[in-house]
Amino acid sequence: MSVEVLDDERAGERLRILTVRADSVPGEELRVQVLLPRGWSPNASRTWPLVTLHHGGLDDCTSWTRCTDLERLSRDDDVLIVMPDGGRAGGYTNWRRGPQWQTFHVRDVYRLMRDRYRAGSARAVAGVSGGGYGALLSAALAPGAFRAVAALSAPCSIRTPVTMVGLLAATGLAGRVNPLRMWGLPIVQDRHWRASDPLYLAPRLRGTRLHLSAGLTGRPGPLDPPDAPWSPANLAEPAVRSTVGPFLRRLRAHRIPYTTHLYRDGTHSWPYWERELHRAWPLLMRSVSA
Repeated sequence: MSVEVLDDERAGERLRILTVRADSVPGEELRVQVLLPRGWSPNASRTWPLVTLHHGGLDDCTSWTRCTDLERLSRDDDVLIVMPDGGRAGGYTNWRRGPQWQTFHVRDVYRLMRDRYRAGSARAVAGVSGGGYGALLSAALAPGAFRAVAALSAPCSIRTPVTMVGLLAATGLAGRVNPLRMWGLPIVQDRHWRASDPLYLAPRLRGTRLHLSAGLTGRPGPLDPPDAPWSPANLAEPAVRSTVGPFLRRLRAHRIPYTTHLYRDGTHSWPYWERELHRAWPLLMRSVSA
């Protein structure tokens, strides 16, 4: 069995928190949050559309319910929502030498939701920051599995000098592991980096509805309190934005439609991601016909 459920906690009227072990991420106990639709029943003859939400780096699966109004936003939608752990620096990819996060999120979590919570075949995926990269990568590596993707403040390429340095540094510091185990040496082993690069894989997103959002400057914007301390995380916003333009140009070159909300000021933080979740939510719901 690829996933073993160790615990199933009822954390609210609709919220469940699973603790699982998975062959794809050996040696780890992982948590998976599940937000059930109203009227859900384990004995129902029907299935429910599934939306997967990925968190960013240095965070965990509780961030969506801790930092946004997701429960209120989704209360009238007939959709099953799953929020799996992605590791503090898991990278949302199958490591060359190490955990197979992409397999866990795309295959194992889906099978768990299908077998335990009656998830159907209609799926969408969204994420913030590194989790948004994971959402793009999931859809590109499994064409047709997801009807829609929303990537919020997400790097759309891992092969620019800025993103290479940032990703390797963040993985090494946060995960306390050798980041070269993920994709190998940059440039020298470029085929491994290329195989996990949304920019390179963009043609495989044909037929998937896409929505991207990101800020330009990373400076405090309308949702930041006047006395908010500066955070180095805000440097990620302009770094991310630098990858969005080339990605959109590649989508246009392949005549792949998309929608965007590209704004000027705003930090790399949850107040903006909650706002952008609200913007993207109707697209996600229409795509799975919830």
